[in-house]
Amino acid sequence: MSSEPETAGRVRVLIVDDEPRARRTLRRLLEMDDEVEVVGECFGEETPTVIAELEPDLLFLDVQMPRMTGLEVLDALDATRMPLVVFTTAYDEYALEAFEHAAVDYLLKPFSNRRFFQALVRAKETLRREETEVAQRRLLGLLTRRLGRTEGDAPPGDLGPAPGTDAGPDRLVLRDSGRLLVFPVREILWIEARGPYVRLHLEAGESLVRESLGGVEARLDPERFFRIHRSIIVNVDRVREVRPLTHGDCAVVLETGTELKLSRTRRDEFELRLDQRHPG
Repeated sequence: MSSEPETAGRVRVLIVDDEPRARRTLRRLLEMDDEVEVVGECFGEETPTVIAELEPDLLFLDVQMPRMTGLEVLDALDATRMPLVVFTTAYDEYALEAFEHAAVDYLLKPFSNRRFFQALVRAKETLRREETEVAQRRLLGLLTRRLGRTEGDAPPGDLGPAPGTDAGPDRLVLRDSGRLLVFPVREILWIEARGPYVRLHLEAGESLVRESLGGVEARLDPERFFRIHRSIIVNVDRVREVRPLTHGDCAVVLETGTELKLSRTRRDEFELRLDQRHPG
């Protein structure tokens, strides 16, 4: 007979909310999912200590709380041991800052059961992706040790970033007409200015948002995105080639075959960025 506890493999969730009714609602919904284990409830100044002791995989975290807000809780945590976060609050003005803290989702109270389970599913999928990346890191480390290390290689245990991953925010969050729009960064191909709007060209289509191109650029990882023209930003990882045109002009060709004009004044810097991003 297996001696493993019944909770093995479950997503460990901590509820952080100062309202008893809200905590009861969250616990009731969470306990409907057999893949979830609610490890506790708390709020206030003791929350960072409770998180450090219980080591939950996921927080359902209220933003506006007495004594210590949800954002203050996150600021007090060890960034290297940060759980995933689903924010829950009645105040939508905190949403942008919540996503800047890498929240996996944002539930605006009162929320429906359907909306809650959408957030929970998204969190579980994110956790599964992270587990896959950990496995990739371990495999990379095993291969590195078996093949031998050369002088100057990283020491054992320092395996570098997981294959296919990058540092920096993985979502672009924009506000438009009272809505919060969340775009996975990996799905953005290029962005163009259209008067007072920007048009985001995505893998699954296009989205028009009332925002300046400069405002969008400020929210993007400068290592991944480059402004090749005063009205165009491209995802460097989605560039296939730089093609010479007549009279010294060049075009940036994306994986999709889309050709975009590269400003002459930005060509040298862009080609250097490509070499840095994709050496060899």
